[in-house]
Amino acid sequence: VQLQASGGGLVQPGGSLRLSCAASGPNLDYHAFGWFRQAPGKKREAVSCIRSSNTSPAYADSVKGLFTISRNSAKNTVYLQMNSLKPEDTAVYYCAAAFTRLVPTTKDEYDYWGQGTQVTVSS
Repeated sequence: VQLQASGGGLVQPGGSLRLSCAASGPNLDYHAFGWFRQAPGKKREAVSCIRSSNTSPAYADSVKGLFTISRNSAKNTVYLQMNSLKPEDTAVYYCAAAFTRLVPTTKDEYDYWGQGTQVTVSS
């Protein structure tokens, strides 16, 4: 499975961005997908994930109600809509995939990783 993340950029506080993760490879319908982020000097943290059945989205407490994960199975693409962005959301965002029907919430549960896309929230 290969993953290609895109959509990052520079945005002002309060703004929005939509990240995309294009996936390719076998059995994508059996993979859960997640978004993680890593700020300079910090550990990679989970942001959101979604089950292979496109149900049961999960979010980190810091982004609940602000970010929305979705998946277009026909396009093999997973999205992360980020609204009301704050400077503390600045990080490199990574998409990841896990061959599981569960909802993997930790980075160790994921099998495949994309290259990351930079999100900078600054005025």
